Parts: sequence; structure tokens; C-alpha cells
Amino acid sequence: MPDITTLVTLAVILMGIGAFAGVLAGLLGVGGGIVLVPAFLYTFSALGYDGPQLMQICLATSLATIIVTSIRSVLSHNRKGAVDWGILKTWAPGIMVGALVGVLVASNLRSTVLQGIFGVLGMCIALYLAFGRQSWKIAEQMPGRAVSAPVSAVIGFLSVLMGIGGGSFAVPTMTLYGQPIHRAVATAAGFGLCIALPSAIAFFFVSIPTEAKPPLTLGAVNIPAFLIVIAMTMITAPLGAKLAHKMNPKPLKRVFALFLMVVAGRMLLRTLGV
Repeated sequence: MPDITTLVTLAVILMGIGAFAGVLAGLLGVGGGIVLVPAFLYTFSALGYDGPQLMQICLATSLATIIVTSIRSVLSHNRKGAVDWGILKTWAPGIMVGALVGVLVASNLRSTVLQGIFGVLGMCIALYLAFGRQSWKIAEQMPGRAVSAPVSAVIGFLSVLMGIGGGSFAVPTMTLYGQPIHRAVATAAGFGLCIALPSAIAFFFVSIPTEAKPPLTLGAVNIPAFLIVIAMTMITAPLGAKLAHKMNPKPLKRVFALFLMVVAGRMLLRTLGV
């Protein structure tokens, strides 16, 4: 059992991580997972848990938090009538299949490989945040099942490899197919639940050596991190939402894009052992 100093230090750091992720989620509409995964990685590494399966723990714990935040978000959006349940029902099966395949793949990769994947995909998301335009279109309506099935599976798969709720991939996809941004964001919250619930459950069955796990980790999900982060994001996300109504989100998104480029770049350097 770790000493009390380690546990207190871990709790304090996780409170700060959860507070920051909650503010960002409320302020920019960016899912907390894209912040939580690297934050968990650096925290657990600093405390001496830098094993070859550390990224699995970071991904799994992030996805577990997304179960709660997605339920809260989709209910909130649904009260405003913004969720497109037709799209959600059509895309959910593919997303869930892709998510489960993502867990299978992630559980068999080393932490450094997963860090490299996060770095590359994170850089792509950052570039889209910085330079993407809502006016970009592929079509004026969502694609049929022949296209939506593989695309939804890819969204679920890539989201699990990053430990995120899928909004970073799903929102651009839906807007490219003519969906209004508010409807895309609301529906993507439902995608998050389809990704996080099956994948988090599957990660409970991933075997990780006891000595490589942070305290109170079940399977690959760290329970203290899950509970503390959820508690803090529930407190700070509404504060971020209030700030969003008082500030121009466009320059903030560019600042966050720059922040994400730095984080993704650091992940890539870690992969190379720099």
C-alpha cells in the first residue's frame, strides 16, 4: 500500500487536473479526455508508475470519466431539443464496435506506441481547431449506411486509442455533412457515451501487473482518478460555460489548438525517447 504522502499528492494533483478539464470543456466545448490523458500520463509517471502499460490506464480512466460527463451533456442538450436521435441511433452500432476493437488493439500495444498515436492524432485535431472552417462541406446531408457504418467505426476506434469521447472527430464529420454546429455538438455527446461505456467496461478486464498500477486501479481503470476528476469537472464545467458566454470562443480555440500542439509534440518526443 502506498504511503499517505503519495496518496495525498495524487489526490491534490487530480483535483487540479479535473478542475482544469472541466473549465476547458465548458469554455470551449472540447471533451476533457484530450486533456485528461496526457495529464494522467505525466502525473502517474512522476509518481513512479511509468510502465509499458501506463497509457492503457490513462485511456481507460479517461473513458470512464466520459461515461458520466456524456450522460450529463446529452441530457442537457436534449432538453433544448438539439440531439439528432436519428443520427445517433444509426451511428451508435458502428461506434460501439469500433470502440471495442480499439480496446482490443490498445491493450496489446506498448505505452510508447499509444503515446505516438495520441501525438499524431492530437496534432491533427489541433490543426483542425486552428484552421478549420464551419463553411467546409462534403455534402448537404448525412451519408447512407454504406458510408456511415465504416466512418462511425473509425470514429469509435480512433477515439479509444486517444481516450476521448469522439467529439473531436464526430463534430467535424457531421458539420462536413451539412449538420449545424449546435446539433453536431449535441449529438456527439451521445457518441461519447457509445464510445466510453463499452470501452471502459472492457478495460476493467485488461490485465496489468500489480506493481505497475497506481493505487486502487481495477483492470486498467484508476478509481481515485475517476472519482476525483468527475467531482471536479461537475463543479468547474458550469463555470467554463458561463465564461464562454462572456468571451469570444474563436481566439480561445486557437490558443487551445496551440496548447494541444505542444502537448501532442511532447507525446511524440516521449515516443522517441527525447
